[in-house]
Amino acid sequence: MSGEGCTVLDIEGCLAGALAVPGALDALVAEDAGGAAVASGSLTSLDPQALADAFTASLRTTLDALALSTPGGTVRLEDVIVTTDRGHHLLRPLCPTPAGTALLYLRLDGERANLALARHRLRAIAGRLGGG
Repeated sequence: MSGEGCTVLDIEGCLAGALAVPGALDALVAEDAGGAAVASGSLTSLDPQALADAFTASLRTTLDALALSTPGGTVRLEDVIVTTDRGHHLLRPLCPTPAGTALLYLRLDGERANLALARHRLRAIAGRLGGG
């Protein structure tokens, strides 16, 4: 990924933009290298740090598996989508930092959300931050 890195203001704007997506329920920005929760919104009764740890570990495992299954072993991940009986979960790498990447998690209501629109909006947010 390319870019200059993220600032605290970028992260807060990123989170606000994600939560403005129609059908958005929860959002979290995590620092990938250490799994630290950087910012979160609407996470009622959920532990942001536990989520950050779990999602960053999941993303690393997914990247490792994709690298093994891809000729040449190089993969540029755009996003990960998990659809459940209760909604959609999107993970998107945001931008490079000195320690790795930032990760955006967004949980969407399966009845109200438009998954294509949500992916488009997250792509735009990542693009503004330099992460593509």
